[in-house]
Amino acid sequence: MNRARRIYIGQGEFAVDRGDDAVVYTLLGSCVSACIWDLERGVGGMNHVLFVDDSTNAASAFGHGVNGMELLINGLLRRGGIRGALRAKVFGGARMVDGLSDQGARNGDFVCAYLDREGIPLLGSDLGGVRARRIEFWPASGRAKVKYLQDEFHEEKKPVPALGATTELF
Repeated sequence: MNRARRIYIGQGEFAVDRGDDAVVYTLLGSCVSACIWDLERGVGGMNHVLFVDDSTNAASAFGHGVNGMELLINGLLRRGGIRGALRAKVFGGARMVDGLSDQGARNGDFVCAYLDREGIPLLGSDLGGVRARRIEFWPASGRAKVKYLQDEFHEEKKPVPALGATTELF
């Protein structure tokens, strides 16, 4: 039995892989990940788009987003993906701090608009909310799993991170 080849990506990173044994994963708060794949060629990848605030650093935030998307798409094309066959799912964009701007929603809007401009169909998404997510993505098939992180309070009243609900997008 083959064990999955697990690839973790952090903020500002991306990974492209092929084969049924590859799983790319990350943790997201207000950041967003695009999972893009070409099913026929069995190649796919995920990015973890790093955004900054939209005030004085707006140009930098846009540049990070464009760069993160272009690196992923170009990586897929270099590994044999065909632009017209690419499909996408998008995750993240949570509102992590009450009372502050909803940067997560803007991040999600940016990635979805970028995919639309590039003509890459968005087949599924899990955006927004107030909880962080762990995303697992199987590049060869486009399968994705979302695990929500939540706080459980114990007797000492200290929050302990725990996995909450799980959603799979096939």
